[in-house]
Amino acid sequence: MDARVAEAAELMTRFAERTGLTSDAPGRRYLWTDAFAVCNFLSLAHATRDGAYHELGLRLVDRVHDELGRHRADDRRRGWLSGLPDAEARAHPTRGGLRIGKPLPERSEGERLDPDLEWDRDGQYFHYLTKWMHALDQAARWTGDVRLNVWACELAVTAHRAFVHGGAGRKRMVWKLSVDLSRPLVPSMGHHDPLDGFVTCKRLEATARALGSAASPDLTSAIADFGGMIDEAALATDDPLGLGGLLLDAYRLSEVDAESELIRHLLDASVVGLHAYVSASTLRAPAYRRLGFRELGLALGLAAASRIDGSVLVESLGAGVRDRVRELQRWAALGAAIASYWLGRDPRRAPTWVEHQDISDVMLATCLVPDGFLALGEPRGAGPADAPAAPPPAP
Repeated sequence: MDARVAEAAELMTRFAERTGLTSDAPGRRYLWTDAFAVCNFLSLAHATRDGAYHELGLRLVDRVHDELGRHRADDRRRGWLSGLPDAEARAHPTRGGLRIGKPLPERSEGERLDPDLEWDRDGQYFHYLTKWMHALDQAARWTGDVRLNVWACELAVTAHRAFVHGGAGRKRMVWKLSVDLSRPLVPSMGHHDPLDGFVTCKRLEATARALGSAASPDLTSAIADFGGMIDEAALATDDPLGLGGLLLDAYRLSEVDAESELIRHLLDASVVGLHAYVSASTLRAPAYRRLGFRELGLALGLAAASRIDGSVLVESLGAGVRDRVRELQRWAALGAAIASYWLGRDPRRAPTWVEHQDISDVMLATCLVPDGFLALGEPRGAGPADAPAAPPPAP
């Protein structure tokens, strides 16, 4: 087995045991981490031809829905967030959204906001929901199971209805909502939330077409609203996780809409942000002053950028886009260096890694076997013998 695949398999095996997916340990579900984990199990199923990883990915989908799609055990409320009867809720597990999975219950109504404590309180984050939409959509493409795309689209409809507010031309988004989506917990708008919503919905729409799904909800209104809120002049960031997100969105959009002018803005913002990040970077700091999962988000984004087909973009967006793609691809060595650093055993002993071990381990595994997260679909005939055939890529 390839060394990178073997390391990713070890990381994911330990994660599954630690969080109760394959052991009797208490279940510990966290939406962001589990979204990447689903994609990693798909990658490992393809790389090893071991159907057990395929089964783990789908088992994790069910566990997330069964736990994060319901109210907490310490909540006076019971049942599914959607409020639907059990059988109907199981058939539509994302209609009420999904909890983050934070250790503390959400802030009660009327309770004063403590910005530091809020990070540990439950609720619903839009940018976590889009990660889960993406995981479900990737699983739909890799397995051919239309139902997974339907669930992703239903989650998109729910998130659009709950997080977007305001009239025509004045729409805004809320960054964090209560578990039942009834009230804002943090009313400000996330920097890239409209972008995440727009690109994710475009991908979900393309998958529904590729799979011939008539059951997937229409996302036209959501795409229009998210697209209308994107400030193309204010996309740049020097945060490594945010930078990785820009690069991922540029790649994902190029795969389903190579004529979108937004791609040019994403590439330009990414180059600006990369220069700013490297010039003021913590990459030379000791491990205890660095957050591995945020750096690995950038490494994954740089891996995605290396897959952008500049020759396709140049036909509609011009030679300048091709030059940007080439420039970004020269940054690929930075992503490889970040992943290599965190593969070392000593950096992973740092308190900043250990404190965030689940998310850090899973994102490191994603960088090692990125196809489940990045590729549009499994190559024909390359998956586990008992897995459904993969659909063709969307046009």
